[in-house]
Amino acid sequence: MREWSIRPTEWEKYLLGSVLFLSVLIGGGTASGLYTEMLIEIAAIVSAAAVLSRPSGQRAPRSVLWLLALVLAVFCFQIVPLPAALLSGLRPEVLLTSPWLAGETRLRFVSVGVGRTIECFLYFSAAAAFFLSVIRLRPDQVYGLLPFFFMGVICNGLAAAIQYSLSDTVAIEGLLPFTVNAGLFANQNHFSALLFVSIPFVVYYGLFRGHLLSGSLGLIALLLLLLAAGSRAGILIGLAITIVSVIFLSARSRLRGYGILAVFIGLSLYTMGAWTKIDAEVVDPTFGRAEFARTTIAGIEENWTTGVGFGSFQKVYQIYEKGEMIFKPYVNHAHNDYLELALEGGAPVVFLIAVYLTLLFASSVGVRRYPLQKAAFLSVSFLLVHSLVDYPLRTAALAMIFAYMNGIVFHKGFAERLNPRGEPTEAHHDNRLVPVMPSALAR
Repeated sequence: MREWSIRPTEWEKYLLGSVLFLSVLIGGGTASGLYTEMLIEIAAIVSAAAVLSRPSGQRAPRSVLWLLALVLAVFCFQIVPLPAALLSGLRPEVLLTSPWLAGETRLRFVSVGVGRTIECFLYFSAAAAFFLSVIRLRPDQVYGLLPFFFMGVICNGLAAAIQYSLSDTVAIEGLLPFTVNAGLFANQNHFSALLFVSIPFVVYYGLFRGHLLSGSLGLIALLLLLLAAGSRAGILIGLAITIVSVIFLSARSRLRGYGILAVFIGLSLYTMGAWTKIDAEVVDPTFGRAEFARTTIAGIEENWTTGVGFGSFQKVYQIYEKGEMIFKPYVNHAHNDYLELALEGGAPVVFLIAVYLTLLFASSVGVRRYPLQKAAFLSVSFLLVHSLVDYPLRTAALAMIFAYMNGIVFHKGFAERLNPRGEPTEAHHDNRLVPVMPSALAR
């Protein structure tokens, strides 16, 4: 006798996968108010609503839900009118003199740019909704989102290859609402971030999925594109994440001996090319990241209690900028997301960042047996490292990727539904009727 069980439909996977692919394809802009960013937010929120409305056996960790709730509380705190006396003494007078509500009023907002803060709220809500949707998927569906991610990376890689084959400075205008400068991204540093967060998953495919040749070719292509893009941080992080991925993931793989030796020989050659690329450029000009950091820290010191509001960095930075550092090009970000968030959110956000990092690295203890989660943990970690010298998570494409990677890391179903190699078990590969032997007969 056989019992038949009907596999659930896969529409959730294809719906969220389409959102992920769309994000990587058109979400490479850095400016605010882009219609492509709005499309991604709408697609993510609508798709998440559809997925979250369905019953599921998967639940997000309670600690993560509390963290998301606290972040939303901080957003509300910044855009709810408060008595002006409450903010008096907590920030400079220049940020208190102008009423931010119509007419004579004694009320003030914590945010000095309420419109931008609401825009950031929608941006965060879309990423958070996508993350929660990934958490609700079955493990084999989470695994099934990877091809959509890879398709987006391949499209960006092909676009970059065409650009770099024509000239070093090819810019595409009119295709998207921002000027495309690298791949399908406006910023070469953010394009580099897309490349290096892909490396752990390419290594995973090569080591654990039996695609060593294609994985090796993909890894070589990613490293060459990183060199061509010319981002100093991207080159160094790409080198580091490749070495760490090979060491961290190869412990449970089929790769041994000569295979590891070949990888490290290739990485040595890449290191020489990377050093030549970096040595040929100025590391930090006077008007660079060090000056951005000093000015941002000056703003943090006077607004550390409540912050100045998410999205208000550009407006507040000008107050603390030195006169000799004012040029025609203006500073739109601190090029250090942690400093920028500390200025915008104050002490509450610094605390929440510390809580998130604690939860993230605590989760690394539970993912040691599952290479897919280990690869996602590496990608998230190195994207956080990149945030020390840039603002990658303020690009919609990388924000959605970051949400997906966190969904893999914090997913609790992998230990039950995937085998130790990180693959779906045999009963989770297709949608067909699957024969299930009763336990009594299975003996």
